[in-house]
Amino acid sequence: MTVSPAPPETPRGRLSALARLWPFIRPYRGLVALTFLGALLATLTQLVIPLVVRAVVDGPIAAGDRAGLVPLLALALAFGVAEAALFFLRRWAMNNSSLRIERDLRDTLYQRLQRLPVAFHDGWSSGQLLSRATTDVSTVRRFVGFGAVFLIVNLITCAVVGVLLVITYWPLGVAVLLTSIPLTFFALRWEKSYNAQSRDAQDEQGELATHVEEAVQGIRVVKSLGRSRLVFDRYDRKAVRLRDLQLVKVRTLAKIWCLFEFQPQITLAIILVGGSLAVSSGALTLGGLVGFVALFTVLLWPILSLGFLLAQAQETASACDRIGELLDAPLTVTDRPGARPQPIGTPARLRFESVGFRFPGGGSPVLDGVDLDLAPGETVALVGATGSGKTTLTALVGRLVDVTSGRVTLDGHDVRDLPLAQLRSVVATAFEEATLFSMSVRENLTLGRPGAGDREVAEALRVAQAEFVHELPWGLDTRIGEQGLSLSGGQRQRLALARAVVGRPAVLVLDDPLSALDVHTEALVERALRDVLADTTALVVAHRASTVLLADRVALLEGGRITAVGRHTDLLAEVPAYRDLLSSESELTGAGGLSEVGSR
Repeated sequence: MTVSPAPPETPRGRLSALARLWPFIRPYRGLVALTFLGALLATLTQLVIPLVVRAVVDGPIAAGDRAGLVPLLALALAFGVAEAALFFLRRWAMNNSSLRIERDLRDTLYQRLQRLPVAFHDGWSSGQLLSRATTDVSTVRRFVGFGAVFLIVNLITCAVVGVLLVITYWPLGVAVLLTSIPLTFFALRWEKSYNAQSRDAQDEQGELATHVEEAVQGIRVVKSLGRSRLVFDRYDRKAVRLRDLQLVKVRTLAKIWCLFEFQPQITLAIILVGGSLAVSSGALTLGGLVGFVALFTVLLWPILSLGFLLAQAQETASACDRIGELLDAPLTVTDRPGARPQPIGTPARLRFESVGFRFPGGGSPVLDGVDLDLAPGETVALVGATGSGKTTLTALVGRLVDVTSGRVTLDGHDVRDLPLAQLRSVVATAFEEATLFSMSVRENLTLGRPGAGDREVAEALRVAQAEFVHELPWGLDTRIGEQGLSLSGGQRQRLALARAVVGRPAVLVLDDPLSALDVHTEALVERALRDVLADTTALVVAHRASTVLLADRVALLEGGRITAVGRHTDLLAEVPAYRDLLSSESELTGAGGLSEVGSR
């Protein structure tokens, strides 16, 4: 079962979180600077038009000089063309930089998810990871390409226009500046609330994505149990909660927008009244008033957009925090410094030396002082009651998890001293739960051995009794649906087994890979599997009598310790706990169960 991570204890969504983006922006800082420069110059170019308007009103219009209009109108046209060219430059640079930054961030995040240990993924719901890798990354891209640029440009524009307004007529200019004080106060107050609201909505969106994914993957179970209504009701509750959280955001944003819409209208009224009085008293020319109003209208969009841009900045800060939780998660299973490839025989000797394992923050150890030696080419069956630590022990071989004490060695080399790439090329694992990917049969089979040829693939299919793939519409090139759900459980398990034995690995770990097979197919697979096991070292988790019979020796795991090792017949005769375990298996209590086990 996966659980969502606990919320961070530190404040979330702070604008300082945006600093995390710098390593991704730095390679494209030239394009980002060009985007900023184009947007800034285009915006500042707009400020020339009000100055030209003032000159037209106070000059040619006041003097009735029509000829004097031509150069001023030509100047306004030239600046209009320049503004259009700068907007084109900004758009081109913005698209080139933001899409590349998004690609790099997504690649980095995906690579990090691949490197994070299995224990990390066990503790996170897939929907939370998916929402961070898609929605949050897209939020970052939109902010980097548009929000961040115009947030800075519009603040600069406000400052420049404020100075020009004061220069044009300082009493009105100061009045305009004073009206911005309450605007700033309320914006800063509400953005703190918007912080938490954005994060809550983003987290709930991840929970909803998890539910949808589980419902789709488990659609057969849902339909077979007739629980579609129950699943929908659970989905609806999460969707309603997400809607409510989004509405809380909308209400806060509406307040911000209302304030940013209301303030300019009040300020414009003050300008018109004060400006009219100044013109009537001769303190300001008519052209000066027209230019002042025109300058202020240029300021309207920067003021109105600040509410939206600040909200976008907060959402992006929240997205950066959420992405940072993944990028900051510790890599507990990595190559050790100085790790280099070592000669590993085929088959290899596998040893567990005083191996212990305890989950982080767990109580009693799952494994405690496990010693087990598998000679090259030997097959050992690992048996034990549910919860005895069998799966954990097998996971240590390929370093899906690492020991917390002792060591696991291949041909005398600690597996932690081997590069992960080498280790996982010589150790192959087939799990009880067969996982297939949305790719062709051939690609699934050669996933761990990309260089495997047709002969090796055909041999693996023969061993796993998976020749049924040739009857698929396009044979080995048939694309398997997501999770391989277009195949039966037995077919998926046989393909997973074939994937494990392709290329005859030095060490083969089988975690009850035949559980979904019928008796007839299981017998055929076991007969062919004996040839493979003769040439490799194998550790096989066994729950069936027939699987036990494949092994040269059997190891009994009880309470995290190996309590008995030996031939099956010897353990059956001499170890009561082993005998009791086998007799408790349902398949062994039927006719011929124990007699078959004891016949070897």
